[in-house]
Amino acid sequence: MKWSYRIGQIAGTDIKVHVTFLLLLAFIAFVSYTSGGLASAVGTTVMIVALFACVLLHEFGHILMARRFGVRTPDVILLPIGGLARLERMPEEPRQELLIALAGPAVTLAIAVILYLALMLSGATLTVQELTRLDQPLLQNLMVINVMLLLFNLIPAFPMDGGRVLRAVLASRMGLRRATRIAASIGQALAVLFGMWAVFYSWNPILLLIAVFVFLAAGAEATAIETSSAGKGVVVADMMITNFRTIPVYAPLQRAVEFLLEGEQREFPVVDNDGRVEGLLTRENLIKALAEHGPGSTVGEAMTPRVAGVSPALEFNQALAQLRSSGLSALPVLDPAGRLIGLLTMDNISDLLLVRRAQGVE
Repeated sequence: MKWSYRIGQIAGTDIKVHVTFLLLLAFIAFVSYTSGGLASAVGTTVMIVALFACVLLHEFGHILMARRFGVRTPDVILLPIGGLARLERMPEEPRQELLIALAGPAVTLAIAVILYLALMLSGATLTVQELTRLDQPLLQNLMVINVMLLLFNLIPAFPMDGGRVLRAVLASRMGLRRATRIAASIGQALAVLFGMWAVFYSWNPILLLIAVFVFLAAGAEATAIETSSAGKGVVVADMMITNFRTIPVYAPLQRAVEFLLEGEQREFPVVDNDGRVEGLLTRENLIKALAEHGPGSTVGEAMTPRVAGVSPALEFNQALAQLRSSGLSALPVLDPAGRLIGLLTMDNISDLLLVRRAQGVE
């Protein structure tokens, strides 16, 4: 996810923070400082750190349950709406997704119960009125916030846990694609209601920000599942371009300009005298090099070097993930002997998906 920054790693899972999460925390700390001074700001900061730990524990509930089913989690991202553990693949069965989705709230419930017992053992008196206020001692505030997080996460709106529980239940009856579409639509509808409430009834910028995140995340999840379903059974060999031009590494940029203007190809594998791939020249590479060095410079000076190729037998989801992570618009396709046999481009993948959807391929 863009605007996310890695701050550490636990058990092979990267811990990332989205910039909007940091902005939200800074806003809360600032408001606390202006209303109560330095002591209030310090107390709020300690509270934020404790909440940060609770959110991470919640997400690692998902992560550990996912690992029971052989699903890795490359990273977990902290957002204004909470945390988001990214699974490397969808669980194989709806029951597995159901258990993974429920594991996080189970951890949050356990935290709230432990804090409640600790407060009771310390002799604290917990009235209903006190449990609805956030101006109490640290442990009591933390318990109240965990209860609030638990209830919020169980709302049946993507990408919250309640939305994933809803999808898992629906998927057991109607399939993943349709279940995701329904769950995402419900999530977006609830997000619109949250946003309207935040704007017209109780001007609440935090709730409005949460509504925007829920709406966008629900749409992104639906799109991802649609894409994955449309690409089911497809390998790189089915979607690579086989009619393409290469360009020598020592060719002048002017030659690349001619290739670019002669046809629709926008990415060119750069090869040496033996036909081995040295890199990739994209349109962006070309325009930047022309502006900085002129048409007399060589392709080798402008290209992106050491581009990892993909296998023609690589499955759709893996190939798409590799292409996206490369940050490039194309990747060379190499056979087992390392020979260049095709070009995998984002444009061609999009065209393939459009054709398969038009044909009704599930």
